[in-house]
Amino acid sequence: MPNSALSTFRLSAGTSIAQAQPPQQERVTLESPGMAVMTDLTQVRAATVQPAAALAQAELMMIHQGVRLLFVVTRMPGVDGIVTAADLQGEKPLRLVSQRQVKFEDICVADVMTPLPDMDAIDFATLSRANVEQVIAALVKTGRAHMLVIEAATAAAPIRIRGVISKTQIERQIGVQLPVTGMATSFAEMSAVLT
Repeated sequence: MPNSALSTFRLSAGTSIAQAQPPQQERVTLESPGMAVMTDLTQVRAATVQPAAALAQAELMMIHQGVRLLFVVTRMPGVDGIVTAADLQGEKPLRLVSQRQVKFEDICVADVMTPLPDMDAIDFATLSRANVEQVIAALVKTGRAHMLVIEAATAAAPIRIRGVISKTQIERQIGVQLPVTGMATSFAEMSAVLT
């Protein structure tokens, strides 16, 4: 089979670019499977940052990757913790500047991150049997905007962070702002807010 160049042609003026068509997904409701609101890290690459990174650098990384949460990693694949946009822009950095008598630029990700042992998590198998209402209730109960989803160890792989659940993402998917974390204390209260 001889090697030959592909035939080419010239484009006419006004040729347009194909527009990305995101796959149509079913609308997420309170009764939808809990998995519908998890960012699956086997399908979406985890965004990471080094603990010594400056806050401005971490913020730029979030902007460039279109995320509001970075996994703090000293050495892959181990995770030290997470840092969110709220951690970078909230009162914590300002409080540290005042307490330590340093410049804002001297504060790093390790200073404001949430260490992994302080994070709330749910089991992947439990999530696979839950609905979105139960996921929201867990977020509200913990008072956090993010929760990790952990996949149990198997003979082939150690325990790992399989996914992330985000209050902001759930709000986007269900089209309703969720109650302020820690405010709703029962399914009934939450359902009243969401309906």
